[in-house]
Amino acid sequence: MSDSKILLSIAVLGGTGKEGKGLAYRWARAGYPIRIGSRTAEKAIAAANEIVEMLGDGVSVKGMTNLEAAHEANIAVLTVPYSAHRDTLESVKDELKGKILVDVTVPLIPPKVATVQMPAAGSAAQEAKEILGDDVQVCAAFQNISHEHLLDNADVECDVLVTGTSKDARAETIKLVEAAGLNGWDAGPIENSVVIEGLTSVLIGINKKYGSTHAGIKITGIQR
Repeated sequence: MSDSKILLSIAVLGGTGKEGKGLAYRWARAGYPIRIGSRTAEKAIAAANEIVEMLGDGVSVKGMTNLEAAHEANIAVLTVPYSAHRDTLESVKDELKGKILVDVTVPLIPPKVATVQMPAAGSAAQEAKEILGDDVQVCAAFQNISHEHLLDNADVECDVLVTGTSKDARAETIKLVEAAGLNGWDAGPIENSVVIEGLTSVLIGINKKYGSTHAGIKITGIQR
């Protein structure tokens, strides 16, 4: 995979939601070609046009179906609710072979979204790996970043923990984290994603208790 952001295109699958749209905005602003995917092309096109209006005509943001986006992109980012997780992965599985999937999904099960509830696989990211098989490198990232931050040009104080199936995949994902204007940390193998995904429910509970909408995490004690 090329290190050039001009050549590296990103598919944001399920990119019409708040988190997906926010990440697409950040990467488009950084110069990456973006393909926003959705179950229906019309929704994806509308989301892409919204981002273009915000950033101007100099960006490359296109809307299409999830399948088309997965086919066109070098790397895919999954930003769907957990209820659509398996179906979306099954629908794009063949188009992701040989690529990296960054799974942003958290297994939140309403109404108890402030309670940690993990699937049998251990985490959503591990479930994605089971579905996609060995032909796809899977990373987990961005679960602890509130979407309120992403569509804002201000600096974000929160850090992003990245787990994944290989060091190389985690390194590529950290590049995307940094391109989005955030600090990324290699948090080890994909098995560790259970902790990162679970933190989202903890942060939701903190937000509710203390009247906030964007609690996050910060790594301290390390100089870079």
